[in-house]
Amino acid sequence: MDTTQLFSLAGRTALITGGSRGIGRMIAEGFLAQGARVYISARKAAMCNQAARQLSVFGHCVSLPADVSTVEGAKALVASFANHERKLDILVNNAGAAWGAPYDDFPESGWDKVVDLNLKTPFFLTQAFTPMLRKAATSHLSKVINIASIDGISINAQETYSYAASKAGLIHLTRRMALRLAQDGIVVSAIAPGAFASDMNKDARDRSDHVAEQIPARRIGLPEDIAGAAIYLASRAGDYVMGSALIVDGGMMHAR
Repeated sequence: MDTTQLFSLAGRTALITGGSRGIGRMIAEGFLAQGARVYISARKAAMCNQAARQLSVFGHCVSLPADVSTVEGAKALVASFANHERKLDILVNNAGAAWGAPYDDFPESGWDKVVDLNLKTPFFLTQAFTPMLRKAATSHLSKVINIASIDGISINAQETYSYAASKAGLIHLTRRMALRLAQDGIVVSAIAPGAFASDMNKDARDRSDHVAEQIPARRIGLPEDIAGAAIYLASRAGDYVMGSALIVDGGMMHAR
C-alpha cells in the first residue's frame, strides 16, 4: 500500500463557489497547498478578484465572479469556467445564505433567498457541470462536495427556519445525487461544519471564546480543520465515501 499520494490533488482542477471568504476560502487554500488548480466564484466581483490575487501566492487561483442563485447564473459560471479548462475534477458547492426572524414574522423573501441558494443551486450547478465532471472521471473519480451544516442535522435555538430546512434538504439531496452520479464516476458527498469564523457565523468570528465554551473541543474550527476534511473527500483518500455527510464541529452537535 502506497499512501504517499493518497491526499494529493496535483494535476486536478477545482471550483469552489463562495470561495472568496469564510469556509470556501479556507478550502481553496487547502486545495492549493495540495497542488490543485483552483477557481473561486463569488457574487461580488471585487471581493472575488482580490481573494484570488491573495490566494495566488499558494498556487494557481483564478477568480470567476458569478451569481449562482439562478439557473441562468449557474450556466454562465460553467461557460466562464470553460474558457479556462476542458474538464472539472472537483466541484465544491459552498455558496450559501442565512436568514433569521421570529416564527410569526418570518418573510417569504427570507425563505426563497436561502432555499434557492442553499438547496436549488447545488443541484442545478452540479447538473450544469456534469459533462465536465464526466470528462474528468477517467483515471480517477470526479468529486462533488456539498457544504451543509450541523444545523441540518440537529436543532439550535436560533430561528433560522429556511437555513435549517435547506441544509437538511441538502444532506438528503447529497445521498440521492450520489446514487445517480456514481455510475458516471462522480462521487458526491457533503461536509456539515460547526462553528467556523466567517461573515455568516459572526458569533464564531467575533465571540470565539464564548462560542468555544459550548464546544467539547473547547475551540472553534480552524482553517486546517475544514480544509483537511475537504482534501480528504476530494482526494483518492475519499473515493469510497459516497453520499455521506462528514461532521466537522468539534463535538458541538452532541452538546446541544
